[in-house]
Amino acid sequence: MFPNHSNLGCPPFPPKHQQQSNFLDKVPLNMLPTLGSQQHLTETQFNFRNAVAVLSGNLASTRDATLQPAAYVSGSPVNVSDAPMSFRGRKRLSEQSVQYNVKRHRSHSHHSETAVVNQAVLLPEERRYSFPGSVQSPLFRAHHIPDLTGCVPLVRYTLFPEPTETTLPVAKDKLSRQVLELFQACQQQTSDLHKKEVCRAQLQTEIQRLFPHSRLFLVGSSLNGFGTHTSDGDLCLVVKEEPVNQKTEARNILSLVQKLFSTSLSAYIERPQLIRAKVPIVRFRDKVSCVEFDLNVNSVVGIRNTFLLRTYAYKDRVRPLVLVVKKWARFHDINDASRGTLSSYSLVLMVLHYLQTLPEPVLPSLQKMYPESFDSTMELHHIHEAPRTIPPYPSKNGSSLGELLIGFFKYYAAEFDWSNKVISVREGKAIRRPDDSEWRNRFICIEEPFDRTNTARAVHEKQKFDLIRSQFLKSWRLLRNKKDLNCILPLRTAILKG
Repeated sequence: MFPNHSNLGCPPFPPKHQQQSNFLDKVPLNMLPTLGSQQHLTETQFNFRNAVAVLSGNLASTRDATLQPAAYVSGSPVNVSDAPMSFRGRKRLSEQSVQYNVKRHRSHSHHSETAVVNQAVLLPEERRYSFPGSVQSPLFRAHHIPDLTGCVPLVRYTLFPEPTETTLPVAKDKLSRQVLELFQACQQQTSDLHKKEVCRAQLQTEIQRLFPHSRLFLVGSSLNGFGTHTSDGDLCLVVKEEPVNQKTEARNILSLVQKLFSTSLSAYIERPQLIRAKVPIVRFRDKVSCVEFDLNVNSVVGIRNTFLLRTYAYKDRVRPLVLVVKKWARFHDINDASRGTLSSYSLVLMVLHYLQTLPEPVLPSLQKMYPESFDSTMELHHIHEAPRTIPPYPSKNGSSLGELLIGFFKYYAAEFDWSNKVISVREGKAIRRPDDSEWRNRFICIEEPFDRTNTARAVHEKQKFDLIRSQFLKSWRLLRNKKDLNCILPLRTAILKG
């Protein structure tokens, strides 16, 4: 189900015989970017204005236009398109200016547009546009598609009515209706994802001036199906297929990227900051899309787990349940790894693990059932293709969203053995703690499905662990008795915050 070309957020690598794994040896890591010429600055800005034209202009007016790569003669750009080039800064686009904007919809509607990526539609070549130096992307187009229940969405995306009953369960009780209402109001819209992809494609073009054989991947919640329309973007810059030393090589590479953002791209990128964490990142804000991004180097496990989680996300009842748990954790201040609590990634793994361990499982262990599709040694340019042959999982669990949510809190409040067990989505069950430094004396142990590290290692204070457990226990008791989401998460407040 994942095509071999024009892959959103996942650019293809060239064939291995064309790659140069030693190109870093040819680019000194302490070299300052040579990007100061007027010609290059003009070219950089010109490329980004093409992106601005799509994000800020009327998409309908570019529907039949084909944007060709920019050509330069003696430093002067040649006009390549009649597409609008206006820049509107931080203002949101009105419904009048963007005819193809996404509307929120209710689960009973068969004709409303949706942000959920469900099935790609290949468009004729004349219906595509391209940005200079970037991958090609299909234009937004609305039309009906047949029922493809259980299919994992393609990475490419387009706007079209979705038969919502194939992806969202029927809510017959109050609590389940509240969960669905929150999900439909806050889920990531297709337009949000499109903005991030435009930025990724343009940044890849500019970064390849420093590292010609590099690729930039969109990873994390933006692409794995668990994002909201306020989610930040995560980017992984892959400079070579071999591991990169995160303390030396990665920091030096990111220093060059930060300087690129601060100089030639300063008109479009603001506040680029190098953060020297265990996995260092450059954090920045894209002025065009108004999205905050974190960019790392060669943290390829993020690419692998993005497509694993994406395959889980489009199984029955998973996305609404994950979104409400993330909103709940943020409301109760236990969703911030930088402050010693749980990361969003850890929370997603906790939900998946719970759904795997029910007496009648909602989810299987995909890695156990399809080891060849999620091989941790698979080459990066094949990762996006692997899940396309995985059929729907025929779960016999008929629990409602409300019942599953109450059961989730009960499982971690009263049933899970925090002292001796590890949460393992890879195994589809709780496994015994290994006796080594990664797991010994840890308050919470959640196994990363590919590199098998502890994703909850940030919870290193007993006070924070006790806070997390107490919130699970309190929320379980309240929700069990009142069966009203407002008793643990004010619905109106959560929706307003997005």
